[in-house]
Amino acid sequence: MKPYPFTAVVGLPDLRLALVLSSISPAVGGVLVRGEKGTAKSTMVRALAGLLPGVDVVDGCRFSCDPGAPDPLCPDGPHDSTASHRRPAKLVELPVGAAEDRVIGSLHLERALAEGVTDFQPGLLAAAHRGLLYVDEVNLLHDHLVDTLLDAAAMGRATVEREGVSVSHAARFVLIGTMNPEEGELRPQLLDRFGLTVEVASSRDPEQRVEVVRRRLAYEADPDAFAAQYAEEDARLAEEIESAQKLLPAVKLPDDALRQIAEICASFEVDGMRADIVTARTAVAHAAWAGRDEVTTDDVRVAARLALPHRRRRNPFDAPGISEEQLEQALQDAESSQQPGPEDDGPGSGSAPDEAPQEVPQGDAPQGQPQQNAGGQQKTVGAGETFKARVFRVKGMGEGERGRRSRAITDSGRTIGVQPASVRDGRPHLVATVKAAAPHQKSRGRTGAALKLRPEDLRYALREGREGNLVLFCVDASGSMGAKARMREVKSAVLSLLLDAYQRRDKVGLVTFRGNAAELALPPTISVDAAASRLEGLPTGGRTPLAEGLLEAARVLRVEEIRDPRRRPLLVVVTDGRATSGPDAVARAQAAAGLLGGVTSIVMDCESGKMRLGLAADLAAHLGAEHVPLADVAAESLASAVRARTGKAA
Repeated sequence: MKPYPFTAVVGLPDLRLALVLSSISPAVGGVLVRGEKGTAKSTMVRALAGLLPGVDVVDGCRFSCDPGAPDPLCPDGPHDSTASHRRPAKLVELPVGAAEDRVIGSLHLERALAEGVTDFQPGLLAAAHRGLLYVDEVNLLHDHLVDTLLDAAAMGRATVEREGVSVSHAARFVLIGTMNPEEGELRPQLLDRFGLTVEVASSRDPEQRVEVVRRRLAYEADPDAFAAQYAEEDARLAEEIESAQKLLPAVKLPDDALRQIAEICASFEVDGMRADIVTARTAVAHAAWAGRDEVTTDDVRVAARLALPHRRRRNPFDAPGISEEQLEQALQDAESSQQPGPEDDGPGSGSAPDEAPQEVPQGDAPQGQPQQNAGGQQKTVGAGETFKARVFRVKGMGEGERGRRSRAITDSGRTIGVQPASVRDGRPHLVATVKAAAPHQKSRGRTGAALKLRPEDLRYALREGREGNLVLFCVDASGSMGAKARMREVKSAVLSLLLDAYQRRDKVGLVTFRGNAAELALPPTISVDAAASRLEGLPTGGRTPLAEGLLEAARVLRVEEIRDPRRRPLLVVVTDGRATSGPDAVARAQAAAGLLGGVTSIVMDCESGKMRLGLAADLAAHLGAEHVPLADVAAESLASAVRARTGKAA
């Protein structure tokens, strides 16, 4: 069945342009497409491959070497003959659950031991060389695969190393990823690797929605006939892309345009210099697409809109995007700095006098703090600044999803031993395999240098790495927690722990309790920014149904154990320890705590003031949890305590 035609997609002009520009200039760095489900993200990406010009490859080379400049380190080389053929550009899809060997390729260790030859089987990175690498739901990609993509994208090469044997090959590709932000954000390192980003959303125009459905139904009824209707438009677009590719080397980037780019990137306070470089490359590609041989202000404007939104995020909880007004102001500032005034007599001439600092109106509170209305009623308290939090880990050794929190047996990491001969999982252990085979070489009639191996000789490495966990927050939102300063500190601490969970690739969930009930404010998800949003708007008030909160946490953990059994839980109870809702509130809370005795737990003690009851410490004892005062959640607080105990100066 033919793919859906690229030109048949309704709307989405920014996505269309970003994909075309990346095709014209692969040096731009690819495209990240963010948007809700059902917005034709994958459809457009898959249709793009049919518009790209073919590539010339060396005959018989599995790594798509360019006959004009073959890779000297190609595993299929050296290429003495430059005989070549032309093939279509490839779109290679990287599945979210792909194994590492499938992505980077694998070495046949058994042949290396038995025959002394290096037998390398190419992976998806080799297949994508000089083409497109597409990752659907890229934000759900496992951490180790993200690291692999980062290395390949940065170096333009993929390297496989196993037991002292190393193979390397070229891997230059246009990286295209699609994601739904509701399912979690990308790590900042990978986010920055994408040259351009586009936000897509379904149209709210009824006429446009009708046309989308009409075309989709027509395609499903007869794909070939539908594709034929748009074949001419697709062919015309393919010719325009090829013409722009030929014009690209001749496009000039004048100093005025470079200054505009620098002014814009400085104005938006983006990190590093990659933003400037990507914006410049995109502007050049856009000029070639428009048929111009020199970059103009319009090219810079378009490039900035596509290259900067995802680079403005200061932390994972910030929404991407740029202000059109700020972009225009930056362009104007760049133009004015290039045009001296009529009476420009040197530094300081014609400059406006310094303005006095503006006072904040009395009715306005600083950012992040609650405001009061005319009646003096306080709104929901916001959070303070986040900080580097202490690292809390689940006890014991797990076998869960790869991450960065707790100890676990994984298929990567440091080797800590050899698995029993009956366990044939993971990567072979070279030394243990040789030891197992060595005593039998004489009986097997070995005569040459190579070992005679049998399947029962193979031994597999036992490796220790880190896993991601389920971090479930159980937050007391009762009236006793509602003091403005205390609740701000609590939210700041929980947000800091959420940021830590984001960096360690954990799932997070949020249970809150107040009044006479508890609720699951956020079911377990990898989207920590969704948890941050729920926490930020959390109201407080009423009695403290501590037992109900613990029971709801126990229920959530039971359900998640069935849904995701490999992800071990870490429970963080945020409370001052009071229990004031219903009869026998304290006894019921202690009984509920007994149901959570086997779960690694932290009790974040929010009690403050000179007179303290120590109820949170009692709760921690019943839970078998670590008791952590609110002030000690920060990593610096722990370091200061250690320095104080050892007598070192802070």
